[in-house]
Amino acid sequence: MTEPAPSEPRLSATILLLRDAAPKPEVLMVKRHYEIDFAAGALVFPGGKAAAADASPDWDDWTDGDFGPVQQDARIAAIREAYEESGLLIARRRALRGPGAPLVGADIAELLAPHRSAVDRGEMSFLALMKEHKLVLALDSLVHFGHWITPVMMPKRFDTHFYVAPAPLWQIAAHDGRETTDAVWLTAEDALAQERGGTATIIFPTRMNLAKLARATSVDDAMSTFGAEPVISVLPKVGKSPDGEPCLYIPEEAGYGQTMELLSRVNV
Repeated sequence: MTEPAPSEPRLSATILLLRDAAPKPEVLMVKRHYEIDFAAGALVFPGGKAAAADASPDWDDWTDGDFGPVQQDARIAAIREAYEESGLLIARRRALRGPGAPLVGADIAELLAPHRSAVDRGEMSFLALMKEHKLVLALDSLVHFGHWITPVMMPKRFDTHFYVAPAPLWQIAAHDGRETTDAVWLTAEDALAQERGGTATIIFPTRMNLAKLARATSVDDAMSTFGAEPVISVLPKVGKSPDGEPCLYIPEEAGYGQTMELLSRVNV
């Protein structure tokens, strides 16, 4: 009997929004709703599948930064998902646009907050919302941090780009109540400690990217350090551990400091 061909992974994007705290920077994590079909109940970074509208050429005049088709689409998706799931908006006033220009503050985020659900459900265009309020997405604020592709044996597969970005100053994160049930700021170390202690569920790619983030000593350090490092694509491969247990292997050159994970620990 012929093995079925692997499903094609869908372009997705995830964003690690960072803020400075003592002794280490904190990252925004949201808790997935228990009735969601993927990573139910898990602590994750805001993110999700790219939508067809994220690839619209009309975005060209409403974004800062030029990153090519896949990276532009994924960055737009990351910012849209962060807005939908947390209310944080990585955008600038169009009249004050340009790489490095200040992001909008709490006033604009609060003004647009009532539209989060409509954008999430596809009832309102995110691009049209930006045009109406004369805003541009600050794609240049995002640093490419990781690239993970779901293993070929999984029925649902994602081609996910991870980004780090400074959280917009003064904006307040709040979960959406539909896909997410909580929004919390945690150091990478605290999040990993919760997972080890059994008080949080964190899936394998999220855990690995938290471990990578733990190297950063500040937001500026994260942006400069990870911005200078190459991103190696990770497609975990099924194998056996030295003890004969089923596991996943990832490439050493990806820089996660770990190359093997037992399937019993993957939490997918």
